[in-house]
Amino acid sequence: MAVTDISAKELHHRINSGKSVFILDVRNPDEYNDWKIEGKNLQSVNVPYFDFLDDDEKNFKDLPRDMEIVVVCAKGGSALMVAEILDEKGYKVSYLGEGMLEWSRFYHPVTIATDENMRLIQVNRLAKGCLSYMVISQGQAMVVDPNRHIDEYTNLATKENAKILHIMDTHLHADHISGGRELADKTGATYYISSSEMQGTDVPYEPLESHNEINFGSVNVKILAIPTPGHTPGSVSFLVNDKFLLSGDTIFVGGLGRPDLGGKAREWAQSLYDTVFKKIAALSDDIVVLPTHYADIKEINENGYVGATLGEIRKSNEIMRTEDIEQFTEKVAGTVGATPPNYEEIVDINRGVIEVSSDKATELEVGPNRCAIHHG
Repeated sequence: MAVTDISAKELHHRINSGKSVFILDVRNPDEYNDWKIEGKNLQSVNVPYFDFLDDDEKNFKDLPRDMEIVVVCAKGGSALMVAEILDEKGYKVSYLGEGMLEWSRFYHPVTIATDENMRLIQVNRLAKGCLSYMVISQGQAMVVDPNRHIDEYTNLATKENAKILHIMDTHLHADHISGGRELADKTGATYYISSSEMQGTDVPYEPLESHNEINFGSVNVKILAIPTPGHTPGSVSFLVNDKFLLSGDTIFVGGLGRPDLGGKAREWAQSLYDTVFKKIAALSDDIVVLPTHYADIKEINENGYVGATLGEIRKSNEIMRTEDIEQFTEKVAGTVGATPPNYEEIVDINRGVIEVSSDKATELEVGPNRCAIHHG
């Protein structure tokens, strides 16, 4: 009997449905430990592909007989071979067709809010912990922080019967390639980003600092641009209808944006302090914070999206209450962690300084997001 392959969408559906899922990842341990598929009710073990060539019984000791095993590798080939070995031994088995490559390209849209005036959708690229947004009103749409697989957004706009008019990047991204400019080229929409993020480039864009608000749709959906430097100097957050803060990489559900990627950790940490205690402090506790990244699958709430009220974040996140600037700076600058791989090249691509092929872009993006810092 032929072993069946499953898609990333089908795998995610199984994980999301609450059923138990067992994954056998056959990549090498370094790759597995750095970046793997995660989720609730998901059990995952790592036995490298080469180990199965020896037909050693110890390779099978952690594998269940009473449930389906989904085999995962980098691109699908090794997983198929291992799945066939397991199938011959009587295990119930399938494999992820194009492996982690396919998982890295999988996007899952979730509606956060909808009423007669507006529909707000969070688009979750689970493999990267990347979040982007589409705000729709009266057949018009705004996209915030789109990733490079732009068909995800054009297809979603078509499904929602909306025309994309505005595309915004909250900042110059360092761990994934933005789809902002390409999406603007394809749709004819205006591409917005802070001019301080785009120095040294001739890429066409509309400077965000030139706008106090952007309105679209017959219901006058209000977007306030709030300068929130710290993660990068030109970081901007968007306050939608005085209710939803699209916070970029400035504020997360579980932490703050890392301020070290420009080599000025202490200086930028002090900017982040001003953002938290001067700009964000004026916003009420009931505003819902919707970031551009998350670092832990647990940040996906019971409604299926990553977000929390500002009040909840202030309560659970000690750094948001650390009003002493020296303590704040030490804490933020001292817990930045590993830098995103290839981030300098990715920043140059996003600034328009260099161009790369689709295959090279895929290679550069492999791995988890490292833009969030958790402070507890």
